[in-house]
Amino acid sequence: MGSSSKGAPRRISADVIAASAAFLIALAIAEGYAPTVVTTKNDPVPTGGFGSTKNEAGQPLKVGEAMSPVRALIVLREHVGRDESAFRASLPGVSLTQGEYDVYLDFFYQYGIGAWSRSSMRTALLSGEYRAACDALLKYRYSNGADCSAPGNRTCAGVWTRQQARHRKCLAEQGEGDA
Repeated sequence: MGSSSKGAPRRISADVIAASAAFLIALAIAEGYAPTVVTTKNDPVPTGGFGSTKNEAGQPLKVGEAMSPVRALIVLREHVGRDESAFRASLPGVSLTQGEYDVYLDFFYQYGIGAWSRSSMRTALLSGEYRAACDALLKYRYSNGADCSAPGNRTCAGVWTRQQARHRKCLAEQGEGDA
């Protein structure tokens, strides 16, 4: 769905939207595939497949656990499905375009319900301030105390790149900028 630069964005209740196939593919690409569950210096939470931290049953993954590409996709879809329930519940009465839904669900997947619940994005959406919600995406540029937007950053530049991409997509849903 989404919007065009001609006319207002077509929004529907967040209660009835679901993650699009395009979202799942983009998420898998953004996360990258890891065939084995690992931890990193910057993220001590065991993560595998396409950025999943929990298995099909919702239990934490274990370091060293194998993740075939097919299982990784199944785990990703289950993880996103669980996230979607909490995500939808956090936006009572809010209407979104499919593109907005996918952008904010992508943030939710990466940062979790705690960060999402406290975010100015959610607050702006609850107030119907769609542009302000888009702009609030750019506030999330830190990882482990490092400013990922700093020129020459080599530890977390991908965090900032991903936020900028989300922001561009969000603005495109408002009829501004390019996706």
